[in-house]
Amino acid sequence: MKRRTGSVRLWAAAFWLLVWEGASLALAATTGGRMLLLASPVQALGRLLALAGTAAFWQAVAFSSLRILGGFLLACALAAVLAPLAARFQWVRDLLSPLVAVVKAVPVVSFIILALIFFSSENLSLLISALMVFPPVYLNVLEGIGHTDRQLLEMARVFRVPVSRQLRGIYLPAVLPYFRSAVSLGLGLCWKSGAAAEVIGLPAGSIGEALYTAKVYFQTGDLFAWTAVIVTVSVIFERLFLRLVDAAVRKAGS
Repeated sequence: MKRRTGSVRLWAAAFWLLVWEGASLALAATTGGRMLLLASPVQALGRLLALAGTAAFWQAVAFSSLRILGGFLLACALAAVLAPLAARFQWVRDLLSPLVAVVKAVPVVSFIILALIFFSSENLSLLISALMVFPPVYLNVLEGIGHTDRQLLEMARVFRVPVSRQLRGIYLPAVLPYFRSAVSLGLGLCWKSGAAAEVIGLPAGSIGEALYTAKVYFQTGDLFAWTAVIVTVSVIFERLFLRLVDAAVRKAGS
């Protein structure tokens, strides 16, 4: 079954690559054979390999990754602190509820433009990614706490189990599966929102600046190459974080 699924995915990917190639050739025919409007897959791969051979490429990847992932970790840390408080105190939940609702409803571009009024563009992606990731992580952790086994908690109180052991043995096994799904969603959100913040804010030496430059000069090969970089880095870090969370889930379950 797994082999068949992998085969289907391979054929699906090949199909859409052929569609991309066909669209590139069709548009090239309208511009005298030059692929200005839409680079081909081969051109995009060539540009990616060429960019990867430069120091500026890796500096841009490091610049954006540190800030965007820093925003993700900041959001997780805030959620890990505020969600238990919201579960314990109703007034904390009521206080945070409008903020979470606003962040979920307002377009990210509005927050980016507003943030640029008060902050420099250098760390804008950190702020925006943290802002976008906080709601799903906070809500998932809060839901996980709400699904904690009440009978186990009652037994822990009766037998005077230390709070530290309650956290490790009762709360963590209940919360970590919810946190895992939030991590999977949040890592995608942080890269989308962080890249958007960089494209608008244009911090020097960032992936967002490279994307904007590619757009201005119709360098669609570079545009696809940098997009592939964002997707690749996002997938790599998602798998790494999920492995860490899965290991924590197994350890908590044992």
